[in-house]
Amino acid sequence: MTVLGNGIDIIEIERIERAIARQKEKFLERVYTQEEIDFCMKKARPAMHFAARFAAKEAVAKALGTGLSRGVRMRDIEVAPAAAGPPKVRLYGGAAKIYDALGGKKILLSLSHSREQAIAHAIIS
Repeated sequence: MTVLGNGIDIIEIERIERAIARQKEKFLERVYTQEEIDFCMKKARPAMHFAARFAAKEAVAKALGTGLSRGVRMRDIEVAPAAAGPPKVRLYGGAAKIYDALGGKKILLSLSHSREQAIAHAIIS
């Protein structure tokens, strides 16, 4: 497997809790797809799952080599639950264009969280 990009991100869950409390729908709709919102809102601690997805989006953007610039937006990166195993990444817009230009074939994603933090690691091959 040839690694084309590697990214990692960690975030305080409280930061996402504050953003949701202050901006609610405005924040959620700017950062997450409707599928992500629906998935997280069904959980006992939605902010924990939103935070893990936020970290995943940042990690994937870093693996693309752009971060959240050069046309890559948060909603261009979607973290979808899988029936079994790790979540799947779907790319749209600028993120998909960069991924295709890199020659990406697969994105490996790992998410984890504690009570206070969420972390994500992404590898593009």
